Amino acid sequence: MISIENEGKVKHNKSVATKLTPIEYKEITKLVEAGIYLNSSDFVREAIRDKLKAIKVVKIRDVDYEIAKKEVLGYYRSHLEAYISEVAEDLELDLELVIKITNELKKERRLDEV
Repeated sequence: MISIENEGKVKHNKSVATKLTPIEYKEITKLVEAGIYLNSSDFVREAIRDKLKAIKVVKIRDVDYEIAKKEVLGYYRSHLEAYISEVAEDLELDLELVIKITNELKKERRLDEV
C-alpha cells in the first residue's frame, strides 16, 4: 500500500509477519465472522494502535537540584493541586527527586499539604 504524504513525498507502509497460536487465530476469526473487524489484518492493526497508545515513554531530564526545586515549586504554584507523579511526569524529573523536593518544600512551609 502506498499513500501520499506532505510535500509530495511517497510513504510506503510496512508489513510485519507474526505467528499466532491456533486458539488466538480462532478467536480473531470469530471476531471477523461476527462483523466486528473486516479481516484479521484489521484486527491486528487496531490491536497495535491500541498498544502504542497505552505505552508511554517517560523521559527524565538530568537537572541540577536547585533548578528542579524551583521548577517543582513553580509547578505547584501554577497548578495549585497535583499528584507528585504528575509533577514528575510533566516536568520530566525523577519521581524520587520530586518526592524529596516536595517533602523539603513542606518542611520549609513553602508548600501546603492538601
